[in-house]
Amino acid sequence: MTTLKPFVAALAQRGLQAVVVALVVGLISFAMMSALPGDAAYKIAAGRYGYDMMDSAAAEAVRAELGLDRHWSAQLYSWLSALAHLDLGRSLVYGTPVIDEIRTQLGYTLLLAAGAVVASVLIAVPVGVAAGLRPDGIVDRVSLAISVFFRAIPAFALGVVLVLVFAVQLDLFPVAGFRGIEHLVLPSLTLGLGLAAVSNRVVRDSVQEAMRSEWRLFARTKGLSARLTVTRHVLRNASLPVVTYVGVQMAYLIEGVVIVESVFAWPGIGHALVHAIFGRDIAMVQGTALTLGLLYVALNLMIDLTCRGIDPRTRAA
Repeated sequence: MTTLKPFVAALAQRGLQAVVVALVVGLISFAMMSALPGDAAYKIAAGRYGYDMMDSAAAEAVRAELGLDRHWSAQLYSWLSALAHLDLGRSLVYGTPVIDEIRTQLGYTLLLAAGAVVASVLIAVPVGVAAGLRPDGIVDRVSLAISVFFRAIPAFALGVVLVLVFAVQLDLFPVAGFRGIEHLVLPSLTLGLGLAAVSNRVVRDSVQEAMRSEWRLFARTKGLSARLTVTRHVLRNASLPVVTYVGVQMAYLIEGVVIVESVFAWPGIGHALVHAIFGRDIAMVQGTALTLGLLYVALNLMIDLTCRGIDPRTRAA
């Protein structure tokens, strides 16, 4: 029973955090959408019927149908009341339930995020370990220069460069959309390179610190080979700060997903969020922003539980 207490406490803490995130994200997204210039009814009517078929009568009909002429407090109260019943409402443009739209888009976003994390791990771990085993060596110096270069490049610029090189010039991968696993390569690499630019330095510092520790010297003294010492002890102890830092990187990943999905026309939640903002679809914006915020909370919980599984000292505490 005592072993479940830390787990239950972590769930309770993250549950409270999720409630706070839901309220803050809902209020901020509603305020920002309401502060945008222009008439929301005209934008929504144009999204429904097209700019050629839209007129003042259509805009007024949309305004009356959706209650956009109500006071902002009444509109916000309606959304919060529906949220209390786990209802995100309906898209103001398409009329479909927001939860159905998000359910489809979130799957593509999670697929892209998983591909980015895999690409980051495949790049960062071997480079960071090689640099950490020989600090200030050639691998360490070159990886530092490359990391600074890729971290300084914005995600959208890196995505455009990868498209020009691998899709246009070399014709190796498709440019946009998703119709197969080959469409996942370029957007995952765009996000993964940005993640690996920092995480490989974290791996390097963790490995270097583990190599200098007393327990590593003791393992060598009692007869373990250098290879066994690294694989059994150094890498496991070095993985704890790396896993912790992955939680910090999730903020960059969630931010990057919105940008990269727009560049590659990826049918995910970030791409939908951009279109909802332009279409003044307030319900869709609030729903997608809320989902991204709760996703960040869930990822932090996963990181906490993973750290507990890696480090026995946290379980003992």
